[in-house]
Amino acid sequence: MMSTQIYKYFLFISSLFTTGFFFAQTSVTGKISDAKTNKDLTGVSIFINDKTAAALTTTSSQFTVSSDTVIYKIRFERKNYASFEVTAIENNLQIKLSPEKESAIAEVVIQNTKPKYKNKKENPAYAIMQEVWKRKRNNGLEKFDSYSYKEYEKIQFDANNIDSAFMSRKVFNKLDFIFDYADSTANGTMALPVFLNESIYENYGLNKPSKKTKKLLTAQKTSGFQDNQVVAITAKNLYRDINIYDNTLNYFDIGFQSPVSTDGFSTYDYQLSDTISISGNRAYRIRYEPRRKDVLAFQGYLYIDTETYAVLGATLRSTSKISVNFINSIYTELEYSNPDDETFLPKKLVTQIELTPFSKKKNSKSLLAKRSVNYSDYQFNQPLADEIFVRKEEEYDAKFVEKNDEFWTAARPDSLSKQEKGVYEMLEKLQQTPKFNRIVKLYETLASRYYNVTKGIDLGPITSIYGKNEVEGDRIRIGARTYFTQNDPWRLEFYNAYGFKDQQFKYGVEGRYMFNRVNRFMIGGGTKRDITQLGVQLTTEDGILSRSFASSTVFARGENASLSSVIQTSFFTSVEPWKNFQVRVDGTVQSIKSANPEDFNLMYYRNGDLRKTVNDSRVTISLIARPGAKFSQTGVDRYEHSTLAPTIVLKYTRGIEGLFNADFNYNKLQFMFYKPMLLGSWGKTFLNFEAGKNFDTVPLALQNIIPANQSYGLVPNTFAQLNYYEFVADTYSTLHIEHHFNGKILSFIPLIKKLKLREVAFIRGAYGTLSDASKNINVDNLKYSAPDQQIYYEYGFGIENIGFGNIRIIRVDFNWRGNYLDRPDASRFGIKAGFQFYF
Repeated sequence: MMSTQIYKYFLFISSLFTTGFFFAQTSVTGKISDAKTNKDLTGVSIFINDKTAAALTTTSSQFTVSSDTVIYKIRFERKNYASFEVTAIENNLQIKLSPEKESAIAEVVIQNTKPKYKNKKENPAYAIMQEVWKRKRNNGLEKFDSYSYKEYEKIQFDANNIDSAFMSRKVFNKLDFIFDYADSTANGTMALPVFLNESIYENYGLNKPSKKTKKLLTAQKTSGFQDNQVVAITAKNLYRDINIYDNTLNYFDIGFQSPVSTDGFSTYDYQLSDTISISGNRAYRIRYEPRRKDVLAFQGYLYIDTETYAVLGATLRSTSKISVNFINSIYTELEYSNPDDETFLPKKLVTQIELTPFSKKKNSKSLLAKRSVNYSDYQFNQPLADEIFVRKEEEYDAKFVEKNDEFWTAARPDSLSKQEKGVYEMLEKLQQTPKFNRIVKLYETLASRYYNVTKGIDLGPITSIYGKNEVEGDRIRIGARTYFTQNDPWRLEFYNAYGFKDQQFKYGVEGRYMFNRVNRFMIGGGTKRDITQLGVQLTTEDGILSRSFASSTVFARGENASLSSVIQTSFFTSVEPWKNFQVRVDGTVQSIKSANPEDFNLMYYRNGDLRKTVNDSRVTISLIARPGAKFSQTGVDRYEHSTLAPTIVLKYTRGIEGLFNADFNYNKLQFMFYKPMLLGSWGKTFLNFEAGKNFDTVPLALQNIIPANQSYGLVPNTFAQLNYYEFVADTYSTLHIEHHFNGKILSFIPLIKKLKLREVAFIRGAYGTLSDASKNINVDNLKYSAPDQQIYYEYGFGIENIGFGNIRIIRVDFNWRGNYLDRPDASRFGIKAGFQFYF
């Protein structure tokens, strides 16, 4: 799913520049001569990017080539001369071609035209790829006892296809100075850099005696957004590290078939085009393209060493029919070094993404996002002190990565272009412009759901201002929070709410303070009095201000009178002894009673007495692991970015009778496992498993409720066809499996495939038991039961990616109830709909 931070920055940029900007046309000039004699050469074929047809065959030594796309690579070819490639594109190139004898490649016939083969074994490229598969290489970092290397990363966003009509729009009134930093292109439009981020990392690793890794950010420079860590990390989160040898390549957490995958011939056609010299090595140049243009695959070239069959490099370009939301095109260029016959080391990675929020037309405006990474200074089997792998307080300080201009001049592998240097100056000026700051504030409000009223105070969330339920009727909620910076070590939040039907005021207040940004040692506490829908989560959130979706649903299936009145006070402390592993302890005192006694009975028996209010005091210990998760910010609040990281939660709750008049001693154990998984080109699966047990007898208000969803919206990890409180369990287990095919099936259907719809399939199951003692403690003892006769299940399918152009954010699900159909008010079929921001 597209993260909130990606959407926030993308919404701002797309609105400021009226969304999108396509590839700018550009041209390159230069001169070609013989490397040995310096004589001028003519009759040289010049190829732009990965095109197979020459853009120009020269009649003089001087040349000029142009293209309607960005020129990121030029190849020069002439008979009896070695092929020569240039990737550092600039004007007035001085090209020197070296004479070279043609090499005969044993048992390989090079074709200049695309031949037809009866089967893949007749294809000479197949024999070469078989050798690549036999000698599949692994990242060389795994073979050494220890290693270290440096990494320079540069991310730049450019607004392209800007013309005079665009620049004259009212939105740029008093901001028109930004166009002084734009570069003119051959077609009369302009390209404007809008964001530049440079980062330098030091990477360390141990494989023996124990495995340890650390990636330390040692320097960072961001144009105009030095204090906005969300923007910088969101930009980085658009990209994934690519290993060409993997069967599936991860872009935006979507699986693309790798051209070097062992089953690549089921997706791609390969053609051996020629041999060239790369860094002194002879390499087969193999062109590949997908058999079907509308699948998640690439086209481009593979460069395979003629002796070792190692992948020296590769280019990957998406097809014109790429079906990824907000994306018009992807281009990646990879370079590897091969220290031995079994391993490789990455040298360079360049990925360029064209983002277009609304339209996929070639002439639509777009945002061109380019990331380049250079890997250098590899060192192996050198002693590494244990303290290198220890997280330190200073590493989390913004000043730790601040470096002067002299440092950056020396640290960059290549100097910045004139355009790249200008973006720093332009963004600094822009942030001093009141109009620009007003635009930023508007979109920060829409994205964060909070409106900043003065320094340090935000009102919101604005999406929670209005709600409705059967107890309160129309409900108004006004809240606020402290907010000085994104890295605040403390935060206070509160809200007041009023129901026009019950004519009651509600409130909630919470405070948190973090002592240490390394291990995130934190304390907090709060209290609230409110009306809420219990039982819509099994592994519940412990925050005071969290609120159930079901208690503010405007449109719902059936009637919902099962709301509770809760008065709660909680305190907590948490710490991360290891990265992405949290230990949290919560202490809670609460009283719970029915908010609608006439229609929803929470009364129970205790020692023979009839009680309507449950008094509960409990301590909860939670262990939460998020291996591989990525966060921005180092304050009390962190933004989590979209990854394939799992979530593992183990919770133990102890109820203490007599503490603050608590009514029950009880013990509860809960476990949750959540994981998104790429299944090759077949899409992505989301798996969520939960299990738990109450070891003691407790009334309904403290029981495990199998979570239902009576709204018409999409709510993850709930059961669409259950009613609230339909299943109650001492011991339970639930499983939700949801698979997104990314249009794999619908793309085969004529006409339908033009709509670019995507299919979803899901199944949900729950099993549990409820003891007689747990039934009999409740007044309505016959009303509640567990799914113990058989596993309750639901199934169905959904259609997602509904919309137009690149705005395809609507999903509709069709749900069927599988069993327990003889129950009163059982809902056999239902439709749910909602918004989701998926690439």
